[in-house]
Amino acid sequence: MKGRLHSIETMGLVDGPGIRTVIFLQGCPLRCAYCHNPDSQTMFSNREITPEEVLNIARRYKKYYDRSGGGITFSGGECLLQGEFLLETLKLLKAEGFNTAIDTTGYGKEEYFKEILKYVDTVILDIKHFDNIGYKDLTGVNMNGFYKFLSYLDDFTGKLWIRHVMVPGITDNEESIYKLFDRIAYLADKIDRIEILPYHTMALDKYEALGREYRLKDVPEMDANKAMEYQEILTNLLKDEKQRVINTKRII
Repeated sequence: MKGRLHSIETMGLVDGPGIRTVIFLQGCPLRCAYCHNPDSQTMFSNREITPEEVLNIARRYKKYYDRSGGGITFSGGECLLQGEFLLETLKLLKAEGFNTAIDTTGYGKEEYFKEILKYVDTVILDIKHFDNIGYKDLTGVNMNGFYKFLSYLDDFTGKLWIRHVMVPGITDNEESIYKLFDRIAYLADKIDRIEILPYHTMALDKYEALGREYRLKDVPEMDANKAMEYQEILTNLLKDEKQRVINTKRII
């Protein structure tokens, strides 16, 4: 079995806990207006990789993982699109005790979701927008797939990281923040952190090289300080909801 590979980052520091090797798989069903890897969207790739090759890479960097609490993260594109390959690779990694994470929008081959989540320590869930109209405008698809994936998180026992790319003029307001949190509040006891990623235009050159139009070329980059302010609001909402859940359990 082989997976279609986009690229590999061997010393990732932001895609899960500790030092990580990030395996970027090829292919994505979304067409996000601000996608920073547009060349990863199609399933075409000149590079392939086997589960055993991923395992050998993990073994090579094991000492860094052990010292930092790191491991292997699968990203993309959309890693869930190659569900069979992902599942078999995760099984090999977990059999040798490696920490695993997936960075996902929740779109992929649903028949593998349940089994995949059994072998994942951290799910990094990228939420594009809080309502169906805005979601489809930004990604080209509706939120049905996202909600299907959410339903599988009910039984997930690992950690959940929430990420949202905040785009000026679209989601950079408090109303969006509160509506976004409403979508995930019921998962508060599983959520380990929430991150607001400020929109940037670093992918513009890639679109030009591919001869593709960049839909948000006239949108300014998001102010990092403003993004941190919104992240703090979300973090406080999460803390309050976690405390509410604890208090409710005490009463019961």
